[in-house]
Amino acid sequence: MEEREGEVRWDGLCSRDAAARDAALDTIGQAVLRRAESIASGAAADGLPVLAARDGLGEALARLLMLSKRCPFPDVREKSEAILSGVQELGIRIPRPLGHGPSRFIPEKETIQVGKEDATMHTLFAESFATLGRLDNVTLVMVFHPQYLESFLKTQHYLLQMDGPLPLHYRHYIGIMAAARHQCSYLVNLHVNDFLHVGGDPKWLNGLENAPQKLQNLGELNKMLAHRPWLITKEHIEQLLKTEENSWSLAELIHAVVLLTHYHSLASFTFGCGISPEIDCEGGHTFRPPSVSNYCICDITNGYHGVDEIHASPAGIIPVSSTESVCEVEALMEKMKQLQECRDEEEASQEEMATRFEREKRESMFVCSSEDEESAATRDVSRHFEDTSYGYKDFSRHGMHVPTFRAQDYSWEDHGYSLVNRLYPDVGQLLDEKFHIAYNLTYNTMAMHKDVDTSMLRRAIWNYIHCMFGIRYDDYDYGEINQLLDRSFKVYIKTVVCTPEKTTKRMYDSFWRQFEHSEKVHVNLLLVEARMQAELLYALRAITRYMT
Repeated sequence: MEEREGEVRWDGLCSRDAAARDAALDTIGQAVLRRAESIASGAAADGLPVLAARDGLGEALARLLMLSKRCPFPDVREKSEAILSGVQELGIRIPRPLGHGPSRFIPEKETIQVGKEDATMHTLFAESFATLGRLDNVTLVMVFHPQYLESFLKTQHYLLQMDGPLPLHYRHYIGIMAAARHQCSYLVNLHVNDFLHVGGDPKWLNGLENAPQKLQNLGELNKMLAHRPWLITKEHIEQLLKTEENSWSLAELIHAVVLLTHYHSLASFTFGCGISPEIDCEGGHTFRPPSVSNYCICDITNGYHGVDEIHASPAGIIPVSSTESVCEVEALMEKMKQLQECRDEEEASQEEMATRFEREKRESMFVCSSEDEESAATRDVSRHFEDTSYGYKDFSRHGMHVPTFRAQDYSWEDHGYSLVNRLYPDVGQLLDEKFHIAYNLTYNTMAMHKDVDTSMLRRAIWNYIHCMFGIRYDDYDYGEINQLLDRSFKVYIKTVVCTPEKTTKRMYDSFWRQFEHSEKVHVNLLLVEARMQAELLYALRAITRYMT
């Protein structure tokens, strides 16, 4: 991995062979120390203090800081720390991490610490590091659910790095376009680095108008998929496939659609779980020294607060008694039991089921947050997409009516899966496996209760998300949703799925207050996969209609 700082090469660190990593670290250490000595001696000759790293050294030091904290290989962590100490001894200020752990919503002590993971997790971490060149914060939060993480990493690796219709730099650029629709600077930053690493043209990063016309043409589909997928028609597909020299092939378009939906839904996960900036990215480190209280005024003005302030109240801003929270869990379990008994006794008619769906769809329009609190500050990434005013809109606002999408007429299992597999081999299978793991994942627990069948609750969450997108399952009683999902939970779901950039810690804290963080991450996996599948269904249905 040759970086822009010239002499420093990082690719050897991804090797599973300790000797190869050791040799790579020796080379990196020599290059970094040479640069540091040159800067230090230059400053001394001019009689000036060495205040900050220059000439690309800062990027290398930030990378070493990330490796010293986040590499799954202990030899790399230790040696990276030693190189940083060597630089510091020359009088050059080294960076320190900002924030506390991989998530702003989950206390660091409750996440898996790198270096303290079990054998299964270590294998996943090593796999992730070997393929991505980093162990990112998304992985460190998803690892609460190792079975899902394994499927997620396998799918993402295939989409970004294995043989496929699109060239590598196009794949990362499409990831940037998709993440930028939700102003997700976390994902944009990661893919800007990856885009440049695989030989992407830096000029494209100045704005979508600097990218090839073929990618610019994808902007409209990106916009609709992210915010109003129900508006996609076969005419939109035809436009992309028939624009002469800038046209897309069907296989390329399927690859692009899967990437767009993957990164829209991953932006939901990033905001829904409060993922922190990567240590070596903007907002993840600082070269300023810590103050006596461990953070300085510049950190506060930039939104980085002390750990005690961030996690002072685990239950969120509104204090809730543990008795009240326990009652919340008991009440939910009682409702599940009653619904099961009602199911066994009587079944609603098809007309009544349809009415309940329409009612839930209509009510979901009025679920909105009254938050005035600021969500995570992100740098402006609007240059990566057009029409910044275009966002999520409910179905029937302004007199617009969108027909219900009946899952029986076009489903993932019967239609979407085979279309994807035919045009982009193996990806249909990978996505299908990921959908099934997320939907069926259970540890048979609810907060402090064990041996609980949570299938009814998981189905209600999945179907509520699809209901917000207009997708109806004929065999599901939508009356169950109002029984199982309270208002604060619905607000969280709708925000994370439709406008993830507006998600706040208060929203995260206010639903399921007595549940474990791992259970809230599990909810986010359901949101990610249900959203991705909903977007895919609309796009794939339009492609099928174009083909027939």
